[in-house]
Amino acid sequence: MAKQIGIIFILLLNTVPLTAQQSFHRNLKLMGSGFQITVVVKDSTEANRAIDLAIKEISRIEKLISSWDPNSETTEINKNAGIKAVKVSAELYNLIERAIGLSGLTDGAFDISYASMDKIWKFDGSMKKMPSKEEIESSVAKVGFQKIILDSRNKTVFLKDKGMKIGFGAIGKGYAADQAKALLLKNNVQAGIINASGDMNTWGRQPNGNEWTVAITNPLNKTKAAAVLPISDGAVVTSGNYEKFVQFNGIRYAHIIDPRTGYPATGILSVTVFAPKAELADALATSVFVMGIETGLNRINQLPKVECVIIDEKGKVFTSDNIEIDRI
Repeated sequence: MAKQIGIIFILLLNTVPLTAQQSFHRNLKLMGSGFQITVVVKDSTEANRAIDLAIKEISRIEKLISSWDPNSETTEINKNAGIKAVKVSAELYNLIERAIGLSGLTDGAFDISYASMDKIWKFDGSMKKMPSKEEIESSVAKVGFQKIILDSRNKTVFLKDKGMKIGFGAIGKGYAADQAKALLLKNNVQAGIINASGDMNTWGRQPNGNEWTVAITNPLNKTKAAAVLPISDGAVVTSGNYEKFVQFNGIRYAHIIDPRTGYPATGILSVTVFAPKAELADALATSVFVMGIETGLNRINQLPKVECVIIDEKGKVFTSDNIEIDRI
């Protein structure tokens, strides 16, 4: 369920600020990915203080959810799969509980137990033939959100099968963006953007009073935008397969794998989801890719304050019911 990111960007308008506040940003690497933190404040001293706060919060979350850190709670859960339940912090427990809820909402297209999947697909050009049906079925034998057992009273997590794992690659950066935004708002930063390697959460407006503007890259011509939309207080996430894919018998297979079947998604080049929180947008962008255009849009249309833009492999644009885009 890995996700191609970095295909949305923010257009900052070069007009004279109407207020004394200015926009400051810093680029850095966090959670193994590129982040850009932008804040709208009065001076560089205030900006550095705010950005440092956001970095500290993102680093804290990384330690909580990382499956690479031998001392993280997530590692402890995975290490005890099939053995015993692990008591975790309320924060991690709640994140896992929400993730399971999203699995139910998407009929399993989103599943944090995807980390149990055998890596039989390679998207680095080395694959010369498709895996067999048996290999594909076997690759997802340990996957299944129904096998994540939660105890709300004791705040424990138990993975039923030995060798089973959970991972937050399809939701973790979105959650980090949400938490960093909440912390900055609490500290009176009235506008900004947390760009967690393409998982973006925005709030407030630019110094000139204009809304932030999001451009969705055209997957068939990455130098151009397929659409432009304003956004002032919400999250936007794109999943895309136009750089990592394999092709067999004329079928293009995305690097985004359906955790229910073990087969890569087909037919879609990119999915962009707008939602109140990046955590939700993050999970849904991957899920819609897996569910496909018709099912994906149907599910999005049932969710309040959530919208979606899909570009299929022929470059045709599909949108959810309540979104208007400027096509360019």
